[in-house]
Amino acid sequence: MAKEQDKFKQVIAHAKEYGYIFSSSEIYDGLSAVYDYGQNGVELKNNIKNYWWRSMVQMHEEIVGLDAAILMHPKTWKASGHVDAFNDPMIDNKDSKKRYRADVLVEDYVEKIEQKAQKEIAKAKKRFGDKFDEAEFVSTHPRVVKYRAQSKEILGRLAKSLTEEDLDDVKALIEELEIACPVSGSRDWTNVKQFNLMFGTKLGASADSASDLYLRPETAQGIFVNFANVQKTGRMKIPFGIAQIGKAFRNEIVARQFIFRQREFEQMEMQYFVRPGDELKWFEHWKEVRTKWHQSLGLGEENYRFHDHEKMAHYANAATDIEFNFPFGFKELEGIHSRTDFDLKAHENLSGKKLQFYDPEMEKSYVPYVIETSIGLDRMFLAVFSSALKEETLEDGSSRTVLKIPSILAPVKAAIFPLLKRDGLPEIAQEIMDDLKWDFNVIYDEKDAVGRRYRRQDAAGTPFCITVDHDTKEDHSVTIRRRDTMEQKRVKITELKSIIQKEIDFRHWLDI
Repeated sequence: MAKEQDKFKQVIAHAKEYGYIFSSSEIYDGLSAVYDYGQNGVELKNNIKNYWWRSMVQMHEEIVGLDAAILMHPKTWKASGHVDAFNDPMIDNKDSKKRYRADVLVEDYVEKIEQKAQKEIAKAKKRFGDKFDEAEFVSTHPRVVKYRAQSKEILGRLAKSLTEEDLDDVKALIEELEIACPVSGSRDWTNVKQFNLMFGTKLGASADSASDLYLRPETAQGIFVNFANVQKTGRMKIPFGIAQIGKAFRNEIVARQFIFRQREFEQMEMQYFVRPGDELKWFEHWKEVRTKWHQSLGLGEENYRFHDHEKMAHYANAATDIEFNFPFGFKELEGIHSRTDFDLKAHENLSGKKLQFYDPEMEKSYVPYVIETSIGLDRMFLAVFSSALKEETLEDGSSRTVLKIPSILAPVKAAIFPLLKRDGLPEIAQEIMDDLKWDFNVIYDEKDAVGRRYRRQDAAGTPFCITVDHDTKEDHSVTIRRRDTMEQKRVKITELKSIIQKEIDFRHWLDI
């Protein structure tokens, strides 16, 4: 645990030092759980958005995009159930005065049990090598079977208590498990209470006439209320999808773990409309599609796992999370849900407007069912950044800090160096810079020795470094160095564009 905490602290410090993430309003001591993306952070964030958007919209003929407003008619949130049921169970520790989500305390406890099971599995893998049968081991090893059964029992009870809104039993479960406050170590807890997560605001010129509104707590409802508009104007046929990237706001009880849980965050969502009865087939389909998307970035298959929901949301008949192994353990990265026809029917009933699709093959109208894929952009940023940050020992015994961000997502694709700040080398380097910047985000760097510049760009996550030296004047060639392997190669200046382009080609990354 201490090692994981050290790694997480390193991630946070590195993100600030290299211009990825800053605390919001830092000169005023910051604002809790709100962050700003720096010069490198905004580039990485935009590249993740683009990679998702191109794979989701450009590569699927039946999926189109949308950008709905953050402010929506308040009836939207009544129909969706957010006004009445968008709550999290909160609990306070009397000694530390710290507030927690009660369900997260229990889930973190279960994660520690799962880590024990994973240690047993890892030891067996090492012992048996290629002969290791993980499925058989998990189903027969006494300790692993015990750990998994214990986890299932705890999560099942938690889900039942939350579904029935039995908050007294949630507290009883925390006490029975002897869960202590992470800060004080105390087990003196208050009762569990429900806490509504929506931010309220006002619309209007004066306090007397202003209307009560909410900052949207999710982006999905903007898609649902525009279902008919998009379907008719786009002449869309079932099945089809609507994708959106946008901000959402939740007044989180506990917003810790850096950008993992924030009060202002961004979602990348797609709602896929299907025939009633076909939803579970499409649910499995999108689980597979989204898994391939994640694996295409090469963050490590072992860092992903599915977690099926014990407690379903009120709108769902199937739900799973793609969890990622963050520095603080496996946590939700993306949710895939079969939302049934709940949302469209609820908006149809409250608005009085028809939200149906006439199916010419079935010769009837119906309210479509919906499969949702929803990934937190900030969480994806953290997954990419934390898994990319490495400390490596080199052959000569020295070490380097390197940020091995997938090249297609890297903020800066190449750094151009003149070997010296004289003899016309800076001018040649600038010419290369001026040519490449039409196609890539590149930077010019002439400060310090070349070795130190390499290390600086390694730590910043730049895939290529290009060095101009005295021979460049004669042979019109430069030295190009790769971040991940540190391999150096002499190439013609005219070849640079194709080398970089090949490395970040969208087809190369996604076509797995």
